[in-house]
Amino acid sequence: METVRLYYENAFTQDFTAVVESCGAVKGGFAVVLDRTAFYPEGGGQPADHGTLGDARVLDVHEKDGIVTHLCDRALPVGAEVSGHIDWARRFDHMQQHSGEHIVSGMLCSAFHCDNVGFHMGADTVTIDYNADISWEQALDIERRANRYIWEDHPVHIWYPSPAELAALPYRSKKALEGAVRITEFPGADMCACCGTHVDSSGQVGLVKLLSCQKFRDGVRLELVCGQRALDYLSACWEQARQIGQALSVKPEASAAAVERMQGELLTAKERAARLEEQVFAHTAVQYAGAGDVLLITEALEGDGVRRLCDAVAQSAGGRCAVFAGADGAYKYAVIHAGQDIRPLVKDMNDALHGRGGGRDGFAQGSATCTAEEIRAFFA
Repeated sequence: METVRLYYENAFTQDFTAVVESCGAVKGGFAVVLDRTAFYPEGGGQPADHGTLGDARVLDVHEKDGIVTHLCDRALPVGAEVSGHIDWARRFDHMQQHSGEHIVSGMLCSAFHCDNVGFHMGADTVTIDYNADISWEQALDIERRANRYIWEDHPVHIWYPSPAELAALPYRSKKALEGAVRITEFPGADMCACCGTHVDSSGQVGLVKLLSCQKFRDGVRLELVCGQRALDYLSACWEQARQIGQALSVKPEASAAAVERMQGELLTAKERAARLEEQVFAHTAVQYAGAGDVLLITEALEGDGVRRLCDAVAQSAGGRCAVFAGADGAYKYAVIHAGQDIRPLVKDMNDALHGRGGGRDGFAQGSATCTAEEIRAFFA
C-alpha cells in the first residue's frame, strides 16, 4: 500500500503520528516505512526533509513506487506508533526557495518565451538554467516584478486536474507526465507541474534576490536566494559594507565609491613606485658597468622586479648576472647570461639551494629556500 503523504494534505504539518510498517538495516542506517508521513522525500529538485521519528534521527527520505522510505540512525519496532517531527527551519526554507523559483521562472519564461531546463536547490543558493540569452538588466527587471508579486500576497493554488482539464492548461513541465498530475499555480505568475512543497501565499516567500546571471550552454544560469536566505545574504552584505565604510570613514552606501577612489590612488602610487624602481635599477646597472659576472642579493621586489633588475645589470655588466630577492628561506631569483646555455648552471644551483625554476636562451627564473650565505657560497 502506498504511503499516505501528509505533506500534500498540508505542507505546514510539522508534527504527526504514524505506525511503523517496516524497518531494515541498510547502508548508513535503517530504512523505515510508515503508514503515513509528513516527511518530504527528495524530488523535483527539492532536498528531503530532516527531523525525528521517536528517538531516531531522520537523515534522508526517498520515494519509490508510492512508498516513502526514511533513512534513520536507529531501528524502530515494526507495528509501533511513533511521533514524527519535521525540522521546520529546513522545510520552510525549501518551501521559500521552491516557491520563489516558480515565481521567477514563470515570469521569465513568459517574458522571453523560453524553458526552465535545469533547477538545483543547494544548501546556500538556488540555480536555474534557461535556454535563452538573458542580460543581467533583464534578469533584474524580472526580480523587481517577482518581488512586487510576492508583496501583493497572492494565494497559491495546488490541485489535480482531470486529463481533459490538464490538456487545456498552459502549464510548464520539463517532461511528459503519466498518471495524476499535480499542478501548482501562482495566479498571474506561473502554472507548473510540480511535486514539491510550497507556501500558502506568495507573501510567505518574503523576498527574492538574484545573485548572478551567467552564460551557460545555450542559455543562462541564474543564481538566487529567497526568503530567510535573501535576508541573511543582504544582511551580511550590509555588514560588510558597514565595516568597509567604517574603515574608510564613509557611510556604508558610499563604500564602493570610496574603494574605487582608493584603487585609483593605489594605481597612481604603483605607477610612481615603478618609475622610481626603474631609476634605482638604472643606477644599479651603472654601478656594475663592465663588471662581468655579478651576484646581487637584495630585499624582496614586487612583480617582475627581479627579472627587470637582472636584465638591466646584465646588459651593463656584460657577463652573467644572478639576482636573488627576498629573505633567508624565501628567495626569488633570475639569472641572465646572454648567448650562453645556463641550464646546467641552473640545475646545479637548484640542487644546491633547494630551488625550483628554469628557463632557456640565456635566461632562467624561479625560487629558492636557502640563506644568503648559501647563495654566496655557491657563486664563490
